[in-house]
Amino acid sequence: MTVTRGRVVELDGVKPIKWAGETGRWLLRGEETGGLYSFFEVTSPPGGGPPLHIHEDVDESFYVIEGEYEIELDGEKHKAPPGTLVYGPRGVGHAFVNTWDKPSKMLCIATPGGVESWFEELGALIDGQGPPDWDRMQALATRHRIVGFRPKGGPLGGPPGGRPGHGGPPGAPGGPGGRPGAGA
Repeated sequence: MTVTRGRVVELDGVKPIKWAGETGRWLLRGEETGGLYSFFEVTSPPGGGPPLHIHEDVDESFYVIEGEYEIELDGEKHKAPPGTLVYGPRGVGHAFVNTWDKPSKMLCIATPGGVESWFEELGALIDGQGPPDWDRMQALATRHRIVGFRPKGGPLGGPPGGRPGHGGPPGAPGGPGGRPGAGA
């Protein structure tokens, strides 16, 4: 086990990372927790949020602190006002959208730590330079073991989810060409 030092972090002292209209502030990065987890705040503009996707080896928890989201988890949509916690384990499809008319915020924990590199690379890739290049974004997602990452409303190759017996995108656990037992 890696021994790490305790930390005191003030949100205003953390440089934001921007991607696709959203902003994240990593209060604890994976390297600061010995790889155990990452802890961050996400701010989403009205209508903002990621498309449906599946992490093959990362569990995420989302705790809404301001505004309102609609969070899709394993094919079911849930209204998520402040005080709502949603747990998205690895291998389970999830997406969210800010349904409020102002920016909404959530606190997130990802285990194991290190997911911040995905967001940093995504932000550098899309960099506000016109429409996103979905082929390059998909290649980046694949390097970070994220499957089913497609434009909103795009084909996923099956129903959301990805747990065995629930369909899922090609290559996802339980999806066409997927590895049985991976994830979950």
